[in-house]
Formats: sequence, structure tokens, C-alpha cells
Amino acid sequence: MEETTNQSNAKETSRLEAFSDGVFAIAITLLVLELITTLHAENGSGLIQTCLDHWQSFLAFTIGFVTIMVCWVNHHVAFDYIKKIDTKLIWINGFLLFVVTLTPFPTAILAEYLAKEGTTALAFFGFNYILISVAADSICTYAYNHHLIAETNREYYYSYKLIYRYALFYVLIAFAICFISVVAAITMYALLFAVFAAPKEFASRVHKIRERKRKNRIKRRKQ
Repeated sequence: MEETTNQSNAKETSRLEAFSDGVFAIAITLLVLELITTLHAENGSGLIQTCLDHWQSFLAFTIGFVTIMVCWVNHHVAFDYIKKIDTKLIWINGFLLFVVTLTPFPTAILAEYLAKEGTTALAFFGFNYILISVAADSICTYAYNHHLIAETNREYYYSYKLIYRYALFYVLIAFAICFISVVAAITMYALLFAVFAAPKEFASRVHKIRERKRKNRIKRRKQ
């Protein structure tokens, strides 16, 4: 009976992951549509000149691709540890997918208006990252609190959950800083990209720090 339940849970989790992967793939595919429109030159320019004139579109594509790719990597790692799902988790995951499909819009705004209205453009981009962080934190927190994680992985997953709580506060600070310094905010977002490109390594470091503190507390109590 237990084996049948485990197989059913694995099937449901796989279905959710497969659906999510499809949405991520479509979102990335939609990014290239902006590049295709640059081929319709209005002033009779050649191909090379047309591409140079629309460098913003290539920048938007790159930023959007990296953003969605990082989201997919983190989504994949999170669901590696989630062994069963329920309806609420499906809807929370749906919110993340909604934000992912929305990502090409703020990245296009950033590329088009960064030089003209840097603060406003970066604020649009930053707000999208706030939504992504809220969605990622919600998935991990809900899965942990409702015991959708295998008991053997709960201690480690708590550390994994923590990094998304940290990220949420981090992007809120970056959002505020963009109204003070566009360069400083962009630097913070670039650092966020780099760290969350490898979420397992980040979570493992947090876990080791927590374990070291826990052992130190136990040692102090014995003294």
C-alpha cells in the first residue's frame, strides 16, 4: 500500500515538473520574437547595421534568457526534494510560472529605457525579481511546513528554504537602492544571478554554517 502511494506521489510530482518545464521552455522561446522583429528594417539598412541599431533587443534577450534559466535551475533543484504535492502547492507553483512568462516584458523595458529612464526601467525589472523571490520562497516554505519533503532531507531543505528567504530581503534592498544608484542596484542583481546559478552549493554552505553553530551551542551547554 505504501509503495503504491509513493508511486502515485512520484507520478504527480513528475507531471507538475513536466508541465513547469514546458512553460519555462515556452517563455524562453517567446524571448526570441523580439529579435525577429529587428529584421524588418524601416530605413533600408543592411543586416549588420540593423543588428547594431537594435542592440537593446539582444541585451533584453540575454538578460531574459539568463533570468529564466536561473529560475528553472532553482525550480528543478527545489522539486528534487519535494516527494509529494497538493492542490495549494500546484497553485503556488502556478504563480511562479505566471511570473516567469511575464519576465520578457520587464527585461525588454530595462534594455529599451535603461539609458533614458534608468531608475524607472530598473524598478520595473526589480519588481519582477521581487515577485520571483516571493514565489520561490513560497514554494519552499510551503513544502517544508506541510511535510512534502522526505523526512531524511528536512534538515538540509530548511537551509535551502533559508536562502530564498535571504533572497527575498536581498531583492527588496536592491529595489530600494535602484532609486539611489542604478549602478549599485545592477551590481547587486548581477551578484544574485551568480549566487543562484548554483543554489545547491549556496544551500550547502548555509547548512554547514548552521551545523557548526548548532555544534558550538551543544558544546557550550556541556561546559
